[in-house]
Amino acid sequence: MHPPQEDSGYARVVQCQSSDRRSGVHTVDQREQIRRAYFIEGKSIRQIARERHHDRRTVRKAVSDAGPPRYTMRGPRSRFVLGPFLALVDHWLEEDQQRPPKQRHTARRIYQRLVTEFGFQGGESTVRQYVREQRPRPEVMIPLDHDPSEAQVDWGEAHVYLDGRQTRVQLFCFRLCYSQRPFVMAFLRQSQEAFFAGHVAACEELGGVPRRITYDNCPATCESTH
Repeated sequence: MHPPQEDSGYARVVQCQSSDRRSGVHTVDQREQIRRAYFIEGKSIRQIARERHHDRRTVRKAVSDAGPPRYTMRGPRSRFVLGPFLALVDHWLEEDQQRPPKQRHTARRIYQRLVTEFGFQGGESTVRQYVREQRPRPEVMIPLDHDPSEAQVDWGEAHVYLDGRQTRVQLFCFRLCYSQRPFVMAFLRQSQEAFFAGHVAACEELGGVPRRITYDNCPATCESTH
């Protein structure tokens, strides 16, 4: 297939009722609104800055940073259930540094070993959170100047009505960087099947395959399976 044509045209977008985030943290809401305007609505950084009364540096930072808000803990987080196993988990993670990437423990594998070999009774999410904190996430810089053959992919959330019931859906957001032409498709969950299906549908709709795709906020669906 040829690179997609960078002209204005129809982009299939699922019209959804955005989720109500009443967290009480206004800056978090603003950040999500900026990212939605850029990745889903296809607005430029200049237009977002003008409409939402932010300087362009603030808008660029919100667009390029997909991670959760950073904060400083006031004290150590208690892990009563995992506590007796922390030294063991640390030992496994330290050993992994000497192994090839494909032979290292995943968070799920660590949880399974703790349960089957040592009788751990806590939740998998507790283990995942600790492992994630021990493996610092590398800084990822997303370029803001793009060639016509580049695209970006991101995940978002929204609420829709299915069979008369309000349902939270996952939005696969595909966007041509140069023309800012968006394609959005809704799925019930973020899975690799949805990830691949979204790519196929986007490329068919846009009429080609970009030479380069940058992935933002896609850790679960981009990681390789063993």
